This record gives sequence, structure tokens and C-alpha cells, in this order.
Amino acid sequence: MTRSRAKWVAPTLTVAAVLALWQAVCSFGLVPSFMLPSPLQVAQAIVDDFGLLMSHAWVTLAEALAGLCLGVAFGFLIAMGMDRFRTMDAALSPLVTISQTIPTVAIAPLLVLWLGYGMMPKVLLVALTTFFPITVSLAQGFRSVDPDTVDLMRVMGASWWQTFRLVKVPAAAGHFFSGLRISATYAVVGAVVAEWLGGFEGLGVYMTRVRKSYSYDQMFAVIIIISALSLALMGAVKLLERVCMPWRRAIKERK
Repeated sequence: MTRSRAKWVAPTLTVAAVLALWQAVCSFGLVPSFMLPSPLQVAQAIVDDFGLLMSHAWVTLAEALAGLCLGVAFGFLIAMGMDRFRTMDAALSPLVTISQTIPTVAIAPLLVLWLGYGMMPKVLLVALTTFFPITVSLAQGFRSVDPDTVDLMRVMGASWWQTFRLVKVPAAAGHFFSGLRISATYAVVGAVVAEWLGGFEGLGVYMTRVRKSYSYDQMFAVIIIISALSLALMGAVKLLERVCMPWRRAIKERK
């Protein structure tokens, strides 16, 4: 079996085994169906409410993408400032870390109170959730640049911006995409958490409604949709990485 085929076969067999075990547990009555619906019941719930699930999914995806873009922009600016000014690095490093110790469920009600039940508080919560991996990854990537290369640019008369754009940004690209993959998974979850605490549309709102009616098959259906959205965003990040960093793929092919 080739390596590329093994990458697909192994996870596919693992997921199939988990689904088969899950179905067997439900079919033999080891767990009551009202507590754990079977995969077939969950699949039927997805089919029955597919249109409604997709309408809520588009809202959640829009919030996640908008918040992710805002978080990436905010994280990039912070990392660039921390790289440019040592005082700013010393001042912001602890604040950036502290920002991640505050639970999102504690911030979300405040954002809803201040900004209402629209899209804005959800986008801001996603941005607050996603900017940290970007900031940390980029700051580390900027510091990993070879000092001799930076000195060479200075000797050649390059400005700070030219050195940053031509040397540091390409060198930190790998770190950036590593952080972006993490942020992409946080984005959908952050949007759903914000929707739990206030809103009119979105998968979090749908999940709250079906939970109150004890429709656990629909709850699991929402969980699957959320996982699918997160995987889709991660796949999009990997595709973007291949487009922006073609030399990395060339190096892998040589190996």
C-alpha cells in the first residue's frame, strides 16, 4: 500500500470501526436510545432536517469566517508590533496570554449585553478566540529568522519594512499556517458557543432548541455538522498553504 493511500485508508477504517461499535451498542440495547441514539437515527435526523440544518450552518460558518479573518488580522498586527518594538513585546506578551485564560462562556454574555443579539458579538468572540494561536505562531516565526540574514539586509541598506516583508514574513509562513489550522478549529466552536447564549440563527441556537425538547438524535446531528465544518476549514487552510508555499511540497516530493 502506498503512503498516500494509507493516509486515507487508515482513518476511514478507524471511523468505520467506531460507527460499527456505536451501532452495535445501540442495537443490542446496552445504552437506552433516548440517551444515545444510533448512527442510523442520527443520519435520519440529518436527512429529515437537512434544509433547516444547512440554513443554520451557513449562519455559523459566516460568523466563523468573519471572526477568523478579524482574528488573523488582529494577531498579525500584534505579532508585527511585538517584533518591531521590544517594549511592546514585553508589555503585550502577558496580556495576550491572560486573554486566553478567560472562559469564552464568561465573555459571551457581556458581548451580547453590549452589542445585542446580532452577528457582531459572535464575530468578536470568534476573533478573541482565534487571534492567540496566530499571534504566538507568528511571533515565534519572526524570531526564528537567521540573524545573519537580517544583518545582510541591513548592510545592503534595506529598511525595516523591506527586511520584514522579504525575509521575516516568508520565514514565518510555516508557523503562520500551523497557527491558522488551530484557529480554524476554534472558529466554529467559538461561534457555536456565542450562539448558545443569545441569537436567532445558527447551529448553537438550533442545538439549544432541540436540547430543550430532548431530541438527542438532532443534537448528535448538529455535532456532526459542526465537526464537518471544522474539518472543511482545516482542509481549506491546508489547500491555501499548498498554494502559498509551493516549495514545501517540492521538498516533500524529493524526499
